[in-house]
Amino acid sequence: MFSKETYIERRNTLKKLVGKGLIVLFGNNEAPNNYPNNAYYPFRQDSAFLYYFGQQREGLTGVIDVDSDREMLFGNDIDIEDIVWYGSVDSVRDMALQVGVQHAFPMKELANIIAKAKASGQEIHFLPPYRHDTMIQIMDLTGLHPSQQKDAASLTLIKAVVEMRSKKTEEEVEELERAAAIGYQMHTTAMKITRPGLTEKYVGGQVDGIAHSYGAQVSFATIFSQHGEIMHGNPSMALLEDGRLALCDAGAETVNNYCSDNTRTFPVNGKYTQRQLEIYSIVEECHDLALAISKPGTKYFDVHLAVCRLMTERLKELGLMKGDVDEAVEAGAHAMFLPHGLGHMMGMDVHDMEGLGQIYVGFDEETRPRLDQFGTNALRMGRRLQEGFVVTDEPGIYFIPALIDEWRTSGHCAEFLNFPMLETYKDFGGIRIEDDLLITKDGCRFLGKDRIPYHPKDVEAFMAR
Repeated sequence: MFSKETYIERRNTLKKLVGKGLIVLFGNNEAPNNYPNNAYYPFRQDSAFLYYFGQQREGLTGVIDVDSDREMLFGNDIDIEDIVWYGSVDSVRDMALQVGVQHAFPMKELANIIAKAKASGQEIHFLPPYRHDTMIQIMDLTGLHPSQQKDAASLTLIKAVVEMRSKKTEEEVEELERAAAIGYQMHTTAMKITRPGLTEKYVGGQVDGIAHSYGAQVSFATIFSQHGEIMHGNPSMALLEDGRLALCDAGAETVNNYCSDNTRTFPVNGKYTQRQLEIYSIVEECHDLALAISKPGTKYFDVHLAVCRLMTERLKELGLMKGDVDEAVEAGAHAMFLPHGLGHMMGMDVHDMEGLGQIYVGFDEETRPRLDQFGTNALRMGRRLQEGFVVTDEPGIYFIPALIDEWRTSGHCAEFLNFPMLETYKDFGGIRIEDDLLITKDGCRFLGKDRIPYHPKDVEAFMAR
């Protein structure tokens, strides 16, 4: 948790941005597995609640009455039976004071606050819910059915939260650096232990264990697979094979809930083949191009397109693509190889604030995703970069057999793709290189003091050691 003053300042800024009404920020509850007392899933507090109220305990709701300048924390104190099993915890009153909130009430009083606001015509602001227990709570408090709640969520509050959380403060950057340091240990561990004969599950489990051993948790379900062409290829019981590539996409979340997200693709046996190097070098060059040209004022959509054009040029040189580069990118032919966007916002969530609506988080009035084009419709970040933004830089090249078959059968982008040659790459898999970029005053830099090896010679040398 940050200092009390940090949370006071954040709530004061939020009040100014929202202007009027009652802001209700719901914390999360436990998510047990199979029966109520089996806390199998680690508790994760709602990020917006954490940002403004800072407390990790389940069953809390924060309320800010902008009109009366009154801040409140709602929750029930635990009883002696809970203390026997879980130990003593601070009272709700004490937790409120720790973050500079002067009023604390039992959860049952929240209904009275909401009822008074409704009766007086006061606007009630809440964010789009994503958990069903929260949806039920909102329905009980407001009468809004869960099917109505996304549309009823406050756009004013969404935009205020996005504006505040998009720009990372110095203390947030320090926390992101801590996440990056754990991420370094996760990825280098994967490189150290990977060898033919181990299972994907074994390596993935060791990677997860590193995060937990540092008092953190994974920032998303670890991806570790020889099938790098599958975007979210979770570890299987498949044995790692000599000559194959392993793609590891993993990140840590610190005890203060800031995330890292990196991807490395390396040879199972520690040595890239010539064909693997040909594709890898293209991804490497695209990754470094984004690092070179990302800076305040530049639209990340333009960075994405620059990467797509470079990728297309290099794939033409290999003979996998053909025709005019600009026309190919305009037609979306590059999406055969790169069916996702260059990156996304990063912070307390690994896809930061995505639940608030990607159109508000990753785009602005100048940039809107092209939902009518495969590949571009998966773009998560296109807006103009600002100092303090943290975005991922994650180009990739994937050979997806089903996609190759579908496009070849339909003739889609046939004037730009060499389908006979693509057939010979169906067993290749995929390559992605990903790092987290902090946008600085004049450009950008990697997060993480220690660089996870990604240049081929560095990867091979590290794995050889």
